[in-house]
Amino acid sequence: MADVAKKDLGLRVAGTIFGLIALLHLARALARIEAVFGGWAVPLWLSTAAFVVAGALSLWFFLLAKK
Repeated sequence: MADVAKKDLGLRVAGTIFGLIALLHLARALARIEAVFGGWAVPLWLSTAAFVVAGALSLWFFLLAKK
């Protein structure tokens, strides 16, 4: 029983972290905040794609924790 509780907690923590990352990417895309790393301007479409991927992972982890 303790192993299942640990697994569920881990999945919820991971889902929360990925959810926060998704929200940050969404905020960057909506606010049109420029990001430059090593002289490379990160395009906004990359944050939009990262929002979709991180959001999907977050949802997936929460659904797995619910089972």
